[in-house]
Amino acid sequence: MAVTDVIGLAVRNVRTGRFQRSLALATGVGSVITAAEIYLEHDRAGFGNRVMWWPVWLGPVGAAAGVAGALSPRAARTLLPIASASIVANGLQGTWLHVRGVAEKPGGWEMARYNIEMGPPLFAPLLMSLVGGMGLVAAVLRRESPDA
Repeated sequence: MAVTDVIGLAVRNVRTGRFQRSLALATGVGSVITAAEIYLEHDRAGFGNRVMWWPVWLGPVGAAAGVAGALSPRAARTLLPIASASIVANGLQGTWLHVRGVAEKPGGWEMARYNIEMGPPLFAPLLMSLVGGMGLVAAVLRRESPDA
């Protein structure tokens, strides 16, 4: 199969909503990368709150669910949405905690520009939620067609 045929098949699959395996795998890869970045940032902060470990632990869960969803249609409909919903929920929780963290810095929101730059990253937890959102979307998509 030529490269143009593979690209054409991929485009056709996306247009018809047949992108489940690829998006499930992207969720798994995104979970690993996100968890590694979160680990580094939370380690820099000394894991001052036990809740900081939750997104790190959810990384391997998302990775396993993403790979399982790519390999098994059943896992894509059961395991992947549960893991992905947990990731989304934790990302939203993290956003709230980061907003609160900025407010607790000296000067709080009155010194927003400084505290947003120097405090916890406001948008990082939302990026984690996007990874979980990919898994939720993958759970409702159809599987790729095996041939043209």
